[in-house]
Formats: sequence, C-alpha cells, structure tokens
Amino acid sequence: MLDFTRRTFLLVAALAGLSLGTAALAQDRPIRILVGFAPGGTADIVARQLADKLKDSLGQPVIVENRAGAAGRIALEALKNSPADGSVLLLSPIGSAVVSPHAYKTNPFDTLKDFAPVSLVANLSLGMAVANNVPAKNLKEYVEWAKANKDKAFYATSGAGTLPHFLGLLLAREADVSLTHVPYKGAAAYQGELVAGMIPAAFDAMGDLSEFHKAGKLRIIATAGSKRSAAMPDVPTMREEGFNVQGDAWFGMFAPAATTRAVVDRISAAINKAVLAPDVSAKLANLNMEAVGSTPDEFAAAVKRDWDKWGAVVKASGFTAE
Repeated sequence: MLDFTRRTFLLVAALAGLSLGTAALAQDRPIRILVGFAPGGTADIVARQLADKLKDSLGQPVIVENRAGAAGRIALEALKNSPADGSVLLLSPIGSAVVSPHAYKTNPFDTLKDFAPVSLVANLSLGMAVANNVPAKNLKEYVEWAKANKDKAFYATSGAGTLPHFLGLLLAREADVSLTHVPYKGAAAYQGELVAGMIPAAFDAMGDLSEFHKAGKLRIIATAGSKRSAAMPDVPTMREEGFNVQGDAWFGMFAPAATTRAVVDRISAAINKAVLAPDVSAKLANLNMEAVGSTPDEFAAAVKRDWDKWGAVVKASGFTAE
C-alpha cells in the first residue's frame, strides 16, 4: 500500500483540487464513466465504486456506461469522440489502453495523443496458476516440466493480445522454453477447464485465480508484479524465482485529449479522494487490488513508460491481432 507520507500528500492535493469549484465542469448533464467491458466484471465493479463517491465530490450525477467489446477498444474510440468538457471519462486497464494497441496494424485511436491521463486508480497483481495434475510446486519446477512435456505446455488467458498473453511469451523467452498460448473469451471460459486439469496453466489477474487457489482447486505458483501481492504474500514473484519477467497492471482514468488542465486536475483530485477513502480501498483490496491514486503527470509518465515497454515486447513477439 501507499506509505503514510504519500497517502497524506495525495489526500491534501485532492482536497485542494476540490476547492477549485465546479464552474469548469459541464453541469447540464451527468458525468459518464465509460467501461469497455460487460457489467459485473472487475472494471465495471471498480467504476461503480468510484461513481458512488465522485457524485458527492463533484456535486453532480455520475453514471457508468458499459461499451463492451473488442477488449476495450470500442470504449476507447468512444472516448476519443466525446466532448472534452469533463462530462465523459473512461476507466481502462493497462491492457486495453497500452498493451493491445501494439498488436493491431491500425487503431481507431492513438493512446498517447487522443487521451488525457487523469489519475491512476488501482494496481493489481497478475499471476500464473497451474492445474493440480501438474506436478510443479513452483515456477522453476514448472519450467522443467514444460521442457520435458512440450506437447502439453499450454497456457490459458482471457484473450489474445492481452497483458497475460504477453507475460506468457516473456516467460517462454526468458526461460528458453516453448509455451503455447490458448486464448479464451474471458476468465470464466477457461477456469473450469483449468480446475479440471484439461489445460495445465493460466496467466491472469489474481482476482480471477485466488479463490480457486484458496479452495485448493489449483495452485498459483508465481506473481508477475514488482512486489508480492498483498493478498497472497506467500506467493513469490517471477523475479524472485529467478526469471526476469515483470508486468505490473493497473486501472486508470482517462479524459479526451482536449480537456482543459483545470478540469483534469479537478477530476483527478476527486478520484484521489474517492479511491483513498477507507471503504473504497477496502473493497478494492477484496478484489486483490491496491488503491493508489496519482496526479495527472504521474499517470502520464506511467502510461508512456508502459507504452514503450510493452510495445517492444509485442513487436519482438511477432504477434498480430486479427
């Protein structure tokens, strides 16, 4: 979690930003938070937690609008074409805004030019799980098993071109082992097969794996973050296991690029106040996420850093999305 000094700074900044008043925001209609995924998913849950808090901070209705499809690309295109007056925002995971665009030859948006980063919202851990019929108890043992069982070394993810997809490719390259990716249409589509041992491994958000791990139905053998997951501190990172594989994931809020800095700052301040509220932080923790918040500049730096990092990974992989 954030240390006390940084948390205090963000809360003070949030209160200062909220004191700017409401004149800069469009007042004639509700603020809409676009989500590129179906209701009930992680992104949708996080957006609705924020909406409930933001309506009080901003003094106007805030609603969540699901624009599901194309791994979040539909919602991103909708944001690009929305009014730049603070009335439309987008909550996006790193995969939709930063990773998957590199896998397409053409995109209906340019992440670095068409959007204004507003604030980080939460960090989340990604992990690797294996079926109970795979004998490996840790990542090193899994790599040895995969080398000895090349015809069985498949791994599932929630879709092609996603961050978990490329984490698998990174591990394969780092460990000098052949791993075959099997994309599914969401976590629910592969979970039963993983639990049944029909597919040996999966990469995904910890929230999609942890309950099965706790129930003894599969084993999470490593996480991909820069540090261990607060929810599962006994599981080592891939780097701790000796493999230079890291993929920190996040959710962040974006606005259309032409949104004025005054509006961006005010919304960012409101988001920080909302996400760092104890009840919201606790609910995010239950989803295996860490509430963070940030300034717009801090989030912009994170977007650019991850854009460059994952662009190189996708290019090296040779993968192109259909």
